[in-house]
Amino acid sequence: MPHLHLEYTANLPELNADVALIRLNNTLVGSGQFGAEFDIKSRAVKVETFKVGTVLAERAFVHVKLALLSGRSSQIKQQLSESLLAVVKDLCEWPVGIEVQLCVEILDIDRESYSKTAIGV
Repeated sequence: MPHLHLEYTANLPELNADVALIRLNNTLVGSGQFGAEFDIKSRAVKVETFKVGTVLAERAFVHVKLALLSGRSSQIKQQLSESLLAVVKDLCEWPVGIEVQLCVEILDIDRESYSKTAIGV
Protein backbone atom coordinates (compact mmCIF):
# COMPACT_ATOMS: atom_id res chain seq x y z
CA MET A 1 0.00 0.00 0.00
CA PRO A 2 -0.48 2.64 -1.42
CA HIS A 3 -1.62 2.31 -5.03
CA LEU A 4 -0.88 5.27 -7.30
CA HIS A 5 -2.60 5.64 -10.67
CA LEU A 6 -1.34 8.27 -13.11
CA GLU A 7 -3.54 9.05 -16.11
CA TYR A 8 -2.42 11.56 -18.72
CA THR A 9 -3.66 12.58 -22.14
CA ALA A 10 -1.81 11.58 -25.28
CA ASN A 11 -1.34 15.21 -26.37
CA LEU A 12 1.40 15.70 -23.73
CA PRO A 13 4.42 14.34 -25.62
CA GLU A 14 6.98 15.78 -23.18
CA LEU A 15 5.58 13.84 -20.23
CA ASN A 16 7.82 10.85 -19.51
CA ALA A 17 5.69 8.36 -17.56
CA ASP A 18 8.66 6.39 -16.19
CA VAL A 19 10.26 9.53 -14.78
CA ALA A 20 6.89 10.70 -13.44
CA LEU A 21 6.29 7.45 -11.56
CA ILE A 22 9.71 7.36 -9.91
CA ARG A 23 9.40 11.00 -8.84
CA LEU A 24 5.92 10.42 -7.44
CA ASN A 25 7.07 7.24 -5.66
CA ASN A 26 10.06 9.07 -4.16
CA THR A 27 7.71 11.77 -2.89
CA LEU A 28 5.57 9.15 -1.19
CA VAL A 29 8.62 7.52 0.41
CA GLY A 30 9.80 10.93 1.60
CA SER A 31 6.46 11.62 3.26
CA GLY A 32 7.23 9.07 5.97
CA GLN A 33 3.67 7.72 5.73
CA PHE A 34 4.55 4.29 4.34
CA GLY A 35 6.49 1.43 5.90
CA ALA A 36 8.66 0.31 3.00
CA GLU A 37 9.40 1.66 -0.45
CA PHE A 38 8.39 -1.66 -2.05
CA ASP A 39 4.85 -1.24 -0.67
CA ILE A 40 4.23 1.56 -3.19
CA LYS A 41 2.66 0.29 -6.39
CA SER A 42 2.32 2.82 -9.21
CA ARG A 43 1.23 2.66 -12.82
CA ALA A 44 0.67 5.09 -15.68
CA VAL A 45 -1.95 5.04 -18.40
CA LYS A 46 -1.78 7.25 -21.47
CA VAL A 47 -5.35 8.16 -22.44
CA GLU A 48 -5.71 8.20 -26.22
CA THR A 49 -9.43 9.00 -26.38
CA PHE A 50 -10.60 11.84 -24.15
CA LYS A 51 -12.56 15.09 -23.99
CA VAL A 52 -12.12 17.98 -21.58
CA GLY A 53 -15.25 20.10 -21.48
CA THR A 54 -17.30 20.87 -24.58
CA VAL A 55 -15.31 23.42 -26.61
CA LEU A 56 -13.22 22.38 -29.59
CA ALA A 57 -10.02 23.95 -28.21
CA GLU A 58 -7.26 21.47 -27.48
CA ARG A 59 -7.02 20.65 -23.79
CA ALA A 60 -5.21 18.05 -21.72
CA PHE A 61 -5.06 16.63 -18.22
CA VAL A 62 -2.90 14.74 -15.77
CA HIS A 63 -4.80 12.98 -13.00
CA VAL A 64 -3.09 11.28 -10.07
CA LYS A 65 -5.20 8.97 -7.93
CA LEU A 66 -3.66 7.75 -4.69
CA ALA A 67 -5.48 4.94 -2.88
CA LEU A 68 -4.54 4.52 0.79
CA LEU A 69 -5.64 2.24 3.57
CA SER A 70 -8.24 4.10 5.61
CA GLY A 71 -7.36 5.79 8.88
CA ARG A 72 -5.18 8.75 7.93
CA SER A 73 -6.27 12.23 8.97
CA SER A 74 -7.56 14.81 6.52
CA GLN A 75 -4.46 16.87 7.20
CA ILE A 76 -2.11 14.05 6.19
CA LYS A 77 -4.16 13.35 3.05
CA GLN A 78 -4.06 17.05 2.16
CA GLN A 79 -0.27 17.13 2.64
CA LEU A 80 0.13 14.07 0.39
CA SER A 81 -2.14 15.61 -2.23
CA GLU A 82 -0.26 18.91 -2.24
CA SER A 83 3.16 17.26 -2.42
CA LEU A 84 2.11 15.03 -5.33
CA LEU A 85 0.59 18.01 -7.16
CA ALA A 86 3.86 19.92 -6.76
CA VAL A 87 5.69 17.01 -8.42
CA VAL A 88 3.18 16.87 -11.28
CA LYS A 89 3.51 20.63 -11.91
CA ASP A 90 7.25 20.13 -12.43
CA LEU A 91 7.18 16.97 -14.57
CA CYS A 92 7.83 18.52 -17.97
CA GLU A 93 7.61 21.52 -20.23
CA TRP A 94 3.88 21.93 -20.72
CA PRO A 95 2.76 22.60 -24.30
CA VAL A 96 2.07 26.17 -25.34
CA GLY A 97 -1.49 26.87 -26.44
CA ILE A 98 -3.05 23.90 -24.64
CA GLU A 99 -4.90 24.26 -21.35
CA VAL A 100 -3.61 21.46 -19.11
CA GLN A 101 -5.47 20.56 -15.94
CA LEU A 102 -3.45 18.88 -13.19
CA CYS A 103 -5.20 17.18 -10.29
CA VAL A 104 -4.62 14.76 -7.42
CA GLU A 105 -7.30 12.63 -5.79
CA ILE A 106 -6.82 10.77 -2.50
CA LEU A 107 -9.04 7.73 -1.91
CA ASP A 108 -9.51 5.57 1.17
CA ILE A 109 -9.46 1.78 0.84
CA ASP A 110 -11.40 -0.03 3.53
CA ARG A 111 -8.75 -1.46 5.84
CA GLU A 112 -10.85 -4.41 6.99
CA SER A 113 -11.54 -5.75 3.51
CA TYR A 114 -8.14 -5.15 1.88
CA SER A 115 -6.11 -8.32 1.29
CA LYS A 116 -2.51 -8.66 0.17
CA THR A 117 0.17 -11.31 -0.15
CA ALA A 118 3.60 -11.47 -1.76
CA ILE A 119 4.78 -14.43 -3.81
CA GLY A 120 8.39 -15.30 -4.55
CA VAL A 121 9.89 -13.26 -1.75
